Amino acid sequence: MANPVGEDSWLAYIEEQRRHAADLEARVKVVELFKAALGDEPASLRLWLTYCEYFWSLFAACQSSPSSSAASSSSSLSSSPPSPWTDDERQLGRELFSFDAALSLWSDGYNATKFRIADSHLFWDRWVAIELEQLARTRTPSGVKRISHLFRDRLQVPHATWDQTSQMFSEFLTTYNNAAYEQEFQDVTRTARDAKAAYDLRESHELDLARAQRAADRDAEKAAMRQYLDWEMAQTALAHHHQHNHHRHQQQQQQQQQHHDPLALPLGLGLYARALTGIFAFDDDIWNNCAVYLSNLHRQTKTYPSPYTPLLPNMLDFFQRATKHCPWSGPLWSRYILTAEDAGWSFQNVESIKHAATNTKALDKNGMTSVLDMYTAWCGFLKRTAMDPNAPEDAADVAEVGLLAALEDVDLWGKRLYKDAYQGDPNFRLERILIQFLTEVKGDVEAARNHWDRMSRQPLLANSYDFWLNYYLWEMVVYASRPKAPSPTPPTPSTSAKTARTPTLATGVLQRALTQKALDWPERVMEVYLQHCNDYEQPDALHYALDTVHKTRRVVAKRRAHENAAAAAYVTQAQPETEQAQNDFAAVSTQDNTAPGSPSNSKRKRDEAGEDAGEAASKRAKSTETYAGDGDESKLKRDRENTSVIVTNLPPDVTQTAVRRYFKEYGHINNLILRKEADDKSSSALIEFRSSEEAESALLRDQKYLHQSQLSVKPGIRLTVFVSNYPPTADEADIRRLFQPCGDIFNIRWPSLKYNTHRRFCYISFRNSDAAYKATMLDGTLLEGKYRLQSKFSNPSHKKDREGALAEGREIRVKGLHPSTQENDLRSIFGKYGKVVTARLLTNLSGHQVGTAFVVFETKEQAENALELDKTKFKSQLIEVELCKDTNFRPLATSKGDRGSTASSPAPSGDGDIAMPDEPGNAKQNEHTPRPAEIRERTMAILNIPDTINDARIRALAEKYGSIVKVVLRPDHAGAIVEFTDASMVGRAALGLEGFEIVPGRKLRTGSVKELFRERSEQQQQQQAADTPKAPKPWMPPPPVVRRPVLGRGGAKRGGLGFVAVARKNKENDKESQ
Repeated sequence: MANPVGEDSWLAYIEEQRRHAADLEARVKVVELFKAALGDEPASLRLWLTYCEYFWSLFAACQSSPSSSAASSSSSLSSSPPSPWTDDERQLGRELFSFDAALSLWSDGYNATKFRIADSHLFWDRWVAIELEQLARTRTPSGVKRISHLFRDRLQVPHATWDQTSQMFSEFLTTYNNAAYEQEFQDVTRTARDAKAAYDLRESHELDLARAQRAADRDAEKAAMRQYLDWEMAQTALAHHHQHNHHRHQQQQQQQQQHHDPLALPLGLGLYARALTGIFAFDDDIWNNCAVYLSNLHRQTKTYPSPYTPLLPNMLDFFQRATKHCPWSGPLWSRYILTAEDAGWSFQNVESIKHAATNTKALDKNGMTSVLDMYTAWCGFLKRTAMDPNAPEDAADVAEVGLLAALEDVDLWGKRLYKDAYQGDPNFRLERILIQFLTEVKGDVEAARNHWDRMSRQPLLANSYDFWLNYYLWEMVVYASRPKAPSPTPPTPSTSAKTARTPTLATGVLQRALTQKALDWPERVMEVYLQHCNDYEQPDALHYALDTVHKTRRVVAKRRAHENAAAAAYVTQAQPETEQAQNDFAAVSTQDNTAPGSPSNSKRKRDEAGEDAGEAASKRAKSTETYAGDGDESKLKRDRENTSVIVTNLPPDVTQTAVRRYFKEYGHINNLILRKEADDKSSSALIEFRSSEEAESALLRDQKYLHQSQLSVKPGIRLTVFVSNYPPTADEADIRRLFQPCGDIFNIRWPSLKYNTHRRFCYISFRNSDAAYKATMLDGTLLEGKYRLQSKFSNPSHKKDREGALAEGREIRVKGLHPSTQENDLRSIFGKYGKVVTARLLTNLSGHQVGTAFVVFETKEQAENALELDKTKFKSQLIEVELCKDTNFRPLATSKGDRGSTASSPAPSGDGDIAMPDEPGNAKQNEHTPRPAEIRERTMAILNIPDTINDARIRALAEKYGSIVKVVLRPDHAGAIVEFTDASMVGRAALGLEGFEIVPGRKLRTGSVKELFRERSEQQQQQQAADTPKAPKPWMPPPPVVRRPVLGRGGAKRGGLGFVAVARKNKENDKESQ
């Protein structure tokens, strides 16, 4: 079963259970849940109001007919669909949910919440409306008397809508008891004087709170509530002082009458109820303040009882609630144990509190402080139990075992939390309790002294003057408690002199303390040492002490002088160092963070395939120009980081459909990633919505329930890191291995290479922002000696603009050139329009020009001026000149090997890839050109490659089976073409790569190049078949054609009645099907 904590959590859990309550048994379970919730939150107005409304709806449903029952349930709790009641359920429900039980429940809820002066009217207004509704139907004198009493009681309680309540009472008396109108209001005016005065005292604080709440300023609301609580505690103390004076000095009581606030106690409780069920529900500081407040009230009311003493909560129940809300608070757990001991709880019950504290996962949330606080209370309980004169015989043994176990548990806890850095408790609280137990209960002084000696070897305690003084005081207590035993033989004249008894062991403790070179306050120890020797030691020991102190003071003086000099030097150097650090940071931030030799250090190079490889690629690029986009809208088309939420603690067996249904009312879900946790106890999901507003609305599901699981819904902001410039062959396992020390990785998202095969980046989503921040600290890490890793928080608005000639509009493309054209010719004719940076002619594998060239100018204006040569003649041919457009469309990726031994082949027919030599314009004429048959024999295709895999990873896989001439990645065909240097390597690669799982759930296939291109056509046919809507089947088959003989003229026979129409219709159907 779930374990909700807090008002919101209980309401969410009960709402989830109530929605599935379809029969009487389930409704009774919901009622039991309300009782459990009010046990944890006894002063929660929202819980009481929801409970009473639900109970009243059950009463109304079981009293009415089935049709009206459904209507009543629907009107009372509109959030859940009405469920029909059977006759047996209705009969039993009338006994369980009676009218008297319902009204009694409303009365209980009012008494529990009536001193919440800011919002108690919400409950009261609903309750009195029901009472007046019943009275309007019955009009009985007892009913009038009952409601009159309710109004009188209500008007004696301070609340924000006191005037409205008074007006309601006036209307009620006018309608039902007009004769007693004047007398009733005279009594109300007299008895309500204290209530109105109490509200006037608090009105300014209430206004401050209301103002902060309207502004939705939580910080201002918290500050106003803290100030209000402090003021209310002072009012309660003043009221107690007034009551105390009433018993002692009647005259002083009369003088302070004007400051008397008799309602301070219940109103203080009501204010704490508002704070601890509202904005401070999980604030351990406020819970501790309330504990002190209630503890003082309990003490005071024992001496001076108050009419409101029954309102004080049981302290054990209070601490049980407090430790549920703040399980990380050691002071609350320690007070809980102490209160249980004071209440006389058994050893087993107190031990259960200690086990509850150690079983919570939050006790060490703020380090070891809370752990030590709780264990100190537990060990104190063990010691006092053993020292109790009425304790059982085995109490001392139980205490000794418990104390030693506590010391061991704390030590293990600290080492688990801090590893070797844990040095123990600087206040050695548990050790002191154990030493006192061994000294006073067990009488084992030597065992206690061994503990002191063991602690003195710990550096943390050995350098603490407080430790040595406590050790010294313990030795003095032992010395004082054991007087010297008298000698059994009477003294003789020669031995009549008595030897002085001195606390030698205590003196030795102080001497050892002064030998510690890093002692924090040696001056204090020297002072105690000299005083001790003056009081207890002999002259020779005093001489030794004087000498020791003199030497120690000289050492300490040098140490203090060194410390002062170091501090002065630090202050002197602090400012210059700060300025230098700022200058260094500014210098580093302006430097290029790319390592020498890294691919990121060079400018973007054009794909070797050639941009004029065919008109098909150009047409595809034009069709995808809108994909890249030029404006800001396209850049921010999908902002995953600001439109996502991360949901944890989902049920372990939850499905994507269930999660989508649970969040569908908050907006359209673009993407949902569901992961099951390693412990199989829960699941987590990363949900991307269409807009940031929808993601913000989904946060309303935080701390709500899905079945028995309480969800945590947090924004997905600063969880995702953009990572680039990692080694090209890196896969998901490599990325996870690299970022594993940062924290738990939830998901890695790879970009699609369908439109740009040169992408090399990914997005890593972590489970928390701390892990993502640690991942950004890896930014700039050098990988494999040449790749400077980039790791930054993902932010689509900070997308870097492209650089280079193509992006800056300085590059033109020239087509239709004469085959004899040289680069110098291009520089000559285009140099008239500006400075030509580069001019490059495209050639095929044999070194022949293909009639296309690319020319880069120094400025964009120069390139635009060169467009004047478009449609002009050059060397008797009409040339075309146009600006190159950066369409970000690169559907191919060609990775070539070493051509020192063999030349790469032209791409297979149909792939649109024209190979180019290593150095443009200088073809290797002497290389052997392989025959097409030879190329086919040493070429294979790898199929079923995801479009997130780049060519470097394909090359890394294929290189295991032989040297590679060329790899052509074809994401548009979900595959790649691999050409080896030898045909024998193809068979080995085909066997090794067939069935290889390149990513989870995706296995590779091997085949020929023709199969690769046929794969695409098959997928297109399947997609077209899936997209083409099927013709709806007719409801019944068409009637058969009936031909009847008819009278007609000679010649060719004519069809019977309806033949022509049917034939024409059949022809039309045939055409449509084609």
